[in-house]
Amino acid sequence: MPLKNVKELESRHLLAAYSRYDVLIDRGSGVYLYDRNNKRYLDMMAGIGVNALGYNHPRIRRVLRKQIKRPLHLSNLLYHEYQGRLGAKLCEVSGLDRAFFTNSGTESIEGCLKFSRVYANQGRSGADRRFRVLALEGSFHGRSFGAVSATHTPKYREPFEPLVPGFEFVAFDDVEDLERRFDDNVSAVIFETIQGEGGIRPVSEEFYRTARRLTRETGAALISDEIQCGLGRTGRWFGFHKFADPGSSQDLPDLVAVAKPLAGGLPLGAVLMREAVAETIDTGIHGTTFGGGPLACRVSIEVLKVLEEGGVIDNARQVGSHFRARLEELAELPVVKDVRGEGLMLAVELSVAGRPVVDRLLEAGFIINCTRRTVLRILPPLIITNKQVDRFVRALRTELEKLR
Repeated sequence: MPLKNVKELESRHLLAAYSRYDVLIDRGSGVYLYDRNNKRYLDMMAGIGVNALGYNHPRIRRVLRKQIKRPLHLSNLLYHEYQGRLGAKLCEVSGLDRAFFTNSGTESIEGCLKFSRVYANQGRSGADRRFRVLALEGSFHGRSFGAVSATHTPKYREPFEPLVPGFEFVAFDDVEDLERRFDDNVSAVIFETIQGEGGIRPVSEEFYRTARRLTRETGAALISDEIQCGLGRTGRWFGFHKFADPGSSQDLPDLVAVAKPLAGGLPLGAVLMREAVAETIDTGIHGTTFGGGPLACRVSIEVLKVLEEGGVIDNARQVGSHFRARLEELAELPVVKDVRGEGLMLAVELSVAGRPVVDRLLEAGFIINCTRRTVLRILPPLIITNKQVDRFVRALRTELEKLR
């Protein structure tokens, strides 16, 4: 079906929830996507961070072929072998103790918020129960009521107000503001180690450690949203590992939200947690129909093996360093305000609107994204090479040099 017909069909039957790029994708291989006219695009967004291993990875393809002959779904009233194996691996690489599986990042955030409230209110009842949650300015945590309540950007909040009460916003990476707003009525502090939708902004070690200290001292929960910056994206298993080694138990978050690349493109998320949190959650008070199904979990186990055994996380770190150095060369251009990020989670902030650059790069065969109006967000597959990076940076320079 031609693009024209696809667009016409969608215009008649789908909710116009997305501002799509004017391209009809047919297939993908490695870091490239191909449209119906066989035009090749270097994908610098990886499905907004989902396709960490690119497209049509041979090891993922083999696992899919094997599992397709077995149950794709089983209810969580029954056992299958892959949830336990996946949970064990996630706990090993993160340093946390237990996992709960979801279908998406938003559901992982919802789980974190619910579990944190139970954890923070042990032994409390009635008016003594605490429910204040501190999030950060610039945050984005998802689209459900709880997740939107923790999201700062007005355009995501205002159409749905009033939202869940108790959420307040701390100035981004501002230790003094965090300490000023924090008190014994806070049940949780939640933030992305590196804000994604907020413009690729990393929190500092001082901020992380202050949040960890305050929550530990009062019995509140520290929630790390690793949906975009986790699972190898920064050149580490998780973004918070920059501040807390997996073996440093007391420095780790209490709850971690995971999703996007977890199952190689299949819907799967997880909440990772400390044993102390898990002990407060009674059987039956939370659940999911589809979360942790055999197909997604089996694929996810293979994804984690490829990330670890295939040197993919090392590649993210090494190529990411090269990528940032090449982007920093663009700082000489008048329209470039800042270059930032870690690993293969990078951004170029402009002094002008970024969407025209996105559109022209699409015409040139590159898929990229703009957030916060002026920030070019770059989240390529973690298997990208230095040569492919150089090709993209040359094209980006060509477009930026046209701007004034």
